[in-house]
Amino acid sequence: MNYKKIDNINTPDLAIYHKLRDNAFSADNSFIADSPKVVNILLESDIQIKSILATKEYYEEYGDLIGTKNIPNLFVASKEEMQGIIGHKIHHNCMMHGVRPPESSLDDLGDNILMLDAITSTENVGSIARSAAALGVGSYLLPKQSPHPYARRALRVSMGYVSKLKVHVYEDIFQTLNALKANGYKIFAAEVTPDAVLLSKVKVPQKWVLLMGHEGKGISQEVLNECDEIISIEMSSDVKSFNVSVAASIMMYQFSVLLK
Repeated sequence: MNYKKIDNINTPDLAIYHKLRDNAFSADNSFIADSPKVVNILLESDIQIKSILATKEYYEEYGDLIGTKNIPNLFVASKEEMQGIIGHKIHHNCMMHGVRPPESSLDDLGDNILMLDAITSTENVGSIARSAAALGVGSYLLPKQSPHPYARRALRVSMGYVSKLKVHVYEDIFQTLNALKANGYKIFAAEVTPDAVLLSKVKVPQKWVLLMGHEGKGISQEVLNECDEIISIEMSSDVKSFNVSVAASIMMYQFSVLLK
């Protein structure tokens, strides 16, 4: 492999590591991933990788894995040089410049879908992606206004496992829900309402969508009216709700168990 020792940290090929902050993407859908655990998961995927910026120690440890990919630029730098390029202190020795995979269309999604409605937390987007991948829920729908799962922090929280999911970003939730129902999915909305079905009592069909709402506001009544069933998790009477990523994990686990 042809490693490139960095002589000038201001070279244009390295600028993207400084420019792409948490939710920023370039015109070609480039993203930045950091930490060996995340980068190594992405190396095992089909994602296009434009470069790696890492220390000599990282390349020595994971050379065999890196060699399985055709990566144009493999930059070698000390940790201090990496910090100079990025512009802040880091706790790892590896970063990667990749390109987001093409989005999946609604018609190409799997039987089980986790869908978000107006989630605002990048950490929640990443955490839910990781749980979905772990529980075999292979498709992830997000609104255009929410953080993207390939955003830097979301990718880090998901540990790179979002690469195992089919991702679709939608613009209009009502049109999207109607299209999903036309494709044979049953829409379950996770919300605490007087008429909600308790999670332990839910009957899960083969094709389903689990819709999670905003961290504070939940799911609006207008959206609930478009869903087939409202479900909630049994909990102590003096506790109002779970964190949305925790609730999504519990529900996806239960849905997966019921389908076995």
